Amino acid sequence: MNKNVGKLLGYIGIPVVILVIVLRFALFYFKSNGFSGIAVIFPLLAIGTLIFALLMSSFFSAWVYQDCKKRNDDGILWAIITFITTPFIGLLIYFLRRSEVKQSCVICGHLVSLRAKYCEECGSKIDLKEEIDMQIKQTHHISYIVMGTLSMILMILCLTSFIISVVSGKGINSDITSNDQIWNMGVIIMNYQTLKDGVWTLDFKNASDGFIAQEDLTIHNARTDILYADISCGTVPDNSNITLYLVQGDIVKSFQVTSLSEPLEYSLHEFENGKIHVRLLIEGVEDTISKIYIK
Repeated sequence: MNKNVGKLLGYIGIPVVILVIVLRFALFYFKSNGFSGIAVIFPLLAIGTLIFALLMSSFFSAWVYQDCKKRNDDGILWAIITFITTPFIGLLIYFLRRSEVKQSCVICGHLVSLRAKYCEECGSKIDLKEEIDMQIKQTHHISYIVMGTLSMILMILCLTSFIISVVSGKGINSDITSNDQIWNMGVIIMNYQTLKDGVWTLDFKNASDGFIAQEDLTIHNARTDILYADISCGTVPDNSNITLYLVQGDIVKSFQVTSLSEPLEYSLHEFENGKIHVRLLIEGVEDTISKIYIK
């Protein structure tokens, strides 16, 4: 690859990767109402893991760039590969593919191995000087390696602390009746989920037992507005259920919606105008399609 192209990729590609990560984190922040319902330690540990991961990749990529210059390789290209593929994979690939350090033959100028005894171009004998032998053995730009290793250790500490905190469940709001944001530790495999024109559509294959899907809808006139829920469960194993919860302040209403023969209609006169939390507690049901809206 042309070195100018490599530099262009370095100046544009790496900042774009960082920007995408930051934007995704910011989008998640705003979508989650500023991490309501979760202790501040969780986003701090997540941010710390991300920052130290980026620093680790940057320091090791910088070392690779300097090592490439020493070997007359395309440093920008290899630095990008190391940064994007994470140092663990990138460094492994680099060490397997990197060129040997060479020196110029004093007779013809041809680049030959530092350990070569004869020039492969002109056949001249090459003396291996003591300073060249030291150049082979010494590690250059050790500060990049030290800082990269330190960043890796801090990243692992932040990530480990985050995982331990999540597993313990402390500081995470999982109460389905709470007026705050609910956080799921499980997963849901969805085909489609959207909120469009006030209609919350959820189409999923399956989910972890106890997973809570949620969306906020708006009550415009509590005296006349009605909540409609059209929910169809394709697969319902034994002891499986899906429950609809409506939560606003201290008011909590729940409905068993596993096997609806017709769409649920519920008057919202007990609630107030404004946002209402609409939640589905998924317990084992599969192949489910739901449409919930207020009209």
